[in-house]
Amino acid sequence: MSVVADNSQAMPVNPRPAIAEWFPILLGLIALYVPTWVDLSRTIWVTEAQAHGPIILSVALWFFWKQHQVIHEIAPKSARTGWPLFIFGLLLYAVGRSQDILLFEVGSQIVIISGLLLILRGWAALRAAWFPLFFLLFMIPLPGAFVDALTLPMKMAVSYVAEHVLYLVGYPISRTGVILQIGQYKLLVADACAGLQTLFTLEALGLLYLNIVRHDSLFRNLSLAILIIPISFTANTIRVMVLTLITYHYGDAAGQGFLHGFAGMVLFITALLLIIAIDSALQWVLGFREKKFGTVSNGV
Repeated sequence: MSVVADNSQAMPVNPRPAIAEWFPILLGLIALYVPTWVDLSRTIWVTEAQAHGPIILSVALWFFWKQHQVIHEIAPKSARTGWPLFIFGLLLYAVGRSQDILLFEVGSQIVIISGLLLILRGWAALRAAWFPLFFLLFMIPLPGAFVDALTLPMKMAVSYVAEHVLYLVGYPISRTGVILQIGQYKLLVADACAGLQTLFTLEALGLLYLNIVRHDSLFRNLSLAILIIPISFTANTIRVMVLTLITYHYGDAAGQGFLHGFAGMVLFITALLLIIAIDSALQWVLGFREKKFGTVSNGV
């Protein structure tokens, strides 16, 4: 009696080569969005407030590439909402591109890619690609009126804290609104130094950190995600104080020149160090709870 090996389990779910199925779709997306990315690189991406745009795009593309094989191996299955979502995304793109509405043009990337995934692989593919799709949200330029309305209170708070901290350590500083005067110099706390876009950039940095470390603890993940907001405020305040001290000690040219860009690096380094420090503190808290109260489940 002969035994026939059952190779059904070894066969891939989708034996069709990935390049044969996805290359035409990739070409279509490139044709749509490379002109958009080129326009952004010549306009808002050269400004300090939106300089994070290329970084967000690069990270999202890297995560898509990281997940491409997982998505390809999902059994082909179309979701009903795929085509309506895809068509809606194309309409968003057409309106945004023709009317120069960046919110629609850039935001349509998420809608179109989501629609394509639903058409080709269903909801399983959308779940597999949720992080890069969500990460692209931080690339969308928000309306100016909305940004200004939320940015002014943030700038006022950062200016207030920076003034009082520097005054407490002995510097001759005063404040009028969002204008700091230290010695003979006056500094305007600009949107790029303490605005909503900076908060979004640091929030993106924190979410990227969470995705890379992939903690099992829900408590740890949620705590870090929430604490990123005060972390970004603290990092912004430190940046403003650094720029103020650079201007006071080395003059206005230094404060607005190379060292201004260096202060931007200080912002992100400070935020990253604070995220790591708080993450370590949360790990200590969870370890202490486990020792005192017994084993803590992964969901806590």
